[in-house]
Amino acid sequence: MLAARPYRERFRRALGVRRGQRLVVLNSTWNPDSLFGDSGDGDTLPLLLPRLTAELPADEYRLVAILHPNIWHGHGPGQIRAWLDRARRGGLTLIDPLEGWRQALIAADAVIGDHGSVTYYAAALGTPVLLGAAPLSGLDEKAPLADFVQTAPRLVPHASPRAQLETLFAEHRPMAGPTEYTTSVPGESARRLRRLFYALMKTPEPPSPALLEPLPLPPYEPQVLSVPLRVFTRVRDRDTGEVTVRRHPEPSHEPAAGTGDAGGEAHSAVPEDTRDISRLDIADVVFRHGPADDPRLGPPSRWAAEVMRRHPHCALAAYVTGPGTCVVRTRSGECLVMTAAAGAGDADPAAYASALHALLAGGRTVTQVIGHGLIVRTGSQTHRVSVRLPAGPDQPVD
Repeated sequence: MLAARPYRERFRRALGVRRGQRLVVLNSTWNPDSLFGDSGDGDTLPLLLPRLTAELPADEYRLVAILHPNIWHGHGPGQIRAWLDRARRGGLTLIDPLEGWRQALIAADAVIGDHGSVTYYAAALGTPVLLGAAPLSGLDEKAPLADFVQTAPRLVPHASPRAQLETLFAEHRPMAGPTEYTTSVPGESARRLRRLFYALMKTPEPPSPALLEPLPLPPYEPQVLSVPLRVFTRVRDRDTGEVTVRRHPEPSHEPAAGTGDAGGEAHSAVPEDTRDISRLDIADVVFRHGPADDPRLGPPSRWAAEVMRRHPHCALAAYVTGPGTCVVRTRSGECLVMTAAAGAGDADPAAYASALHALLAGGRTVTQVIGHGLIVRTGSQTHRVSVRLPAGPDQPVD
């Protein structure tokens, strides 16, 4: 893992982590006292996940989970995916427990875990750690792991996970113990272990250097949101079209007092392929992702027109055609192309559509938006977005 740290940004991109997003890794070992276990106050991780997906803005946080291989083998992959289905549709990605966990740890901004080795390795790497489950029973009180369990920050189950993560980032100081006890000779494990193995076999060690296979680049695993989103917007400047957007994968989410969402306007943005199809009839924004030339859907403008006819209460339909572009149609019939400017943050363009909806709902005209464009803020990122009429074959369709 130490040798692979220079490739951290590649691992983050493989996990679909956007600029400005924080990657939070959930990790559980495999006994009843673990984060995914069922002792103590109940199933900690299943109870925590709905609160994480509700409170953490989707454009500011990315969630992945590393579950011990014995959890997968003990319950079966189908059961695990069924238990975590709602969270997965809200953006959680399950990491391969054999091939992908080290890359995810290197990419992580924080780990919520337990007394298992993966969480300990995260602390050894200097990554901020919150212990969601960490019993002392069964641990040798003189072992380094016991000291780690006693001194690492604890997750408070019924307090706001978002507030706890923000405090963790602000107050984090790397723990010396895990780093010291994981290895006293960093970078020498291959040479020393090979020497030991050959000595145990009483066989001469090869003269060639002892080398390790580098960590492979994981397959691309983007964040996928297929649940209705509760979107909070705040128009910061009507003249420049500056809008703050926060999207939460939980329709019932309401902001706590004092948060950045409180006091803003709220609307519902629903992916067309959601399972919660009843939400489409009351959505303010309906969106989907796909290639512009998908023959099943027709040109994006045609798809948008169909959505507006099918859902008469929808104010805006948005077809995301690429990393920084979407085609939208308003209730009054205008078809527009929104494109992130060069150097803009790499937000989900569906967030641009929600910003446009906020401006139009606040009284801006399409002509004014075309003239000035938008400035969309998601967390710490600023995205300048141009708005224009479509050209070529993608003309408005009545």
